[in-house]
Amino acid sequence: MRKGIRQLAYGLYDQGCVKFGTFKLKSGITSPIYIDLRLLVSHPALLRRVARTLADMTEGLTFDRIAAIPYAALPIGVAMALELEQPLIYPRREVKQHGTRRAIEGAFRGGEEALLVDDLITRGGSKLEAIETLEAAELVVRDVLVLIDREQGGAQDLAEQGYQLHAALTLTDLLDALRESERITEDQHNEVTTYLERTRAA
Repeated sequence: MRKGIRQLAYGLYDQGCVKFGTFKLKSGITSPIYIDLRLLVSHPALLRRVARTLADMTEGLTFDRIAAIPYAALPIGVAMALELEQPLIYPRREVKQHGTRRAIEGAFRGGEEALLVDDLITRGGSKLEAIETLEAAELVVRDVLVLIDREQGGAQDLAEQGYQLHAALTLTDLLDALRESERITEDQHNEVTTYLERTRAA
């Protein structure tokens, strides 16, 4: 693991973005670990580091617009847009029944390529929903970029539909970095690792 990625893992833990306990995820899965990247807005230096890490990962990718999924990825998307000097759009979770009633906020043209950005991925459902909205507006989506892949089927879900996932960190990377630095105990590391192995097998 690169030193910069390891330092990022430490920062996420030290600022309370990594929590251990019993949590129900949006996907319906119960998990012994929760990654709360909504806290990044309160830690600008860490948010900048996240944005720079993801911006570096766009090298070699082709896109005209960053498309960030509300809500956790919106601050990340804005920070990336500033870092890369690339325009940002976002598919709304709910279409307003007043004003423009737009499903996608921001300026774009049909046929442009959008890089879908989110904070993390467990399964592919919410990413595919966002992609459906973007493609309905005649945008082209090929790549999905996230900070953390929880390694619970999301990459496979996307690949089956023809999209490629790019992740700065896997949950295994994160756990290993935190254990090596003694930020978490061996029991915490083993509990989540066992959980991951069990959910992968399922």
